[in-house]
Amino acid sequence: MNPILVINTGNTSTKIGIFNMTDPIFVESIKHSDDELGRFKTINDQIGFREQLILDFLSKKGVDIKDLKAISARGGLLKPLKSGTYLVDKSMIRDLIEAKRGLHASHLSAQIGFQIAEKTGIKCFIVDPISVDEFCPLARYSGHSLFERVMLSHALNMKAVCKRYADESGRKYKDLNLLVIHLGTGISVSIHEKGVMVDSINSSEEGTFSPDRSGGLPILQVLRYAIENNVEYKSFSKKLFGGGGLQSYLNTKDFMKIEEMYKSGNKKTIEVVNAMAYQVAKDVGGMATVVNGKVDNILITGGMAKADFLVDLISDRVSFIAPIKLYPGEDEMKSLAEGVSRVLSGEEVYKTY
Repeated sequence: MNPILVINTGNTSTKIGIFNMTDPIFVESIKHSDDELGRFKTINDQIGFREQLILDFLSKKGVDIKDLKAISARGGLLKPLKSGTYLVDKSMIRDLIEAKRGLHASHLSAQIGFQIAEKTGIKCFIVDPISVDEFCPLARYSGHSLFERVMLSHALNMKAVCKRYADESGRKYKDLNLLVIHLGTGISVSIHEKGVMVDSINSSEEGTFSPDRSGGLPILQVLRYAIENNVEYKSFSKKLFGGGGLQSYLNTKDFMKIEEMYKSGNKKTIEVVNAMAYQVAKDVGGMATVVNGKVDNILITGGMAKADFLVDLISDRVSFIAPIKLYPGEDEMKSLAEGVSRVLSGEEVYKTY
């Protein structure tokens, strides 16, 4: 038995899992009400509260933290990093607390994991954080010397499905050119050339719109709107990131509701969803050119990949590029366990921050 504790903190929940290497023993989610979290001024103030919930939960499950072999925690908005499994150390904790690239609930995962690991003398790791950056030099150009494209993506899930596909097909990730579509609250499209994610759409500010993100917008219209309305950056960014996309057009980001509206024949919903699929397909076509069209497979993953009608809308436009393989859902917990398992088994050497 090689138990790994997996921690994945979100805005309104804390997911906890115990894995025997890659085999789940249990995976559960603790929900947090607005009242519970509202008493904390900042996300970092929640550390003690969430850590104690995790320890109490493990105790109820009969798990002794002294028996753990390692801890795997969700990574956050860290400095640009190569793909891999990283040891959590004090310098990483400092950067997570300072949050110079932005503060996110995922920052709590490694902080809590590190504190538990210190109590037991084991190591805590993160796997393929949001800030994984393997851009090729040409991909960094934005179009103006004042700005540079930034790689922030659903790297954890996208890298994991690439490796799963490679294993299933009896080939090596480093020998394949794979195009990955992550259909989640944010939509990322990435191209993996011989095991390296050389380009990706940053769903925070580029590409297609998604359930609550605006994606790329006509820049001069945005600039004019911001100046004429004297908008403040923080509130305006929330309008685009959180209040954009399907939320903006349909007044909901709940894709289950949107699917019902779509299938009931609501004309506006049908057009908006088709437009989203159209934009995804355009991003896919653009990414295929990075490898001169030599794409071995297109992998579609994320929560919205469970919606057959959406997958069909995208597939109809991109299936000419390469065969399509579905990996519906966002199995971040298993992906986190897999990364640490590769380290424990000697298949992968962990990186230092």
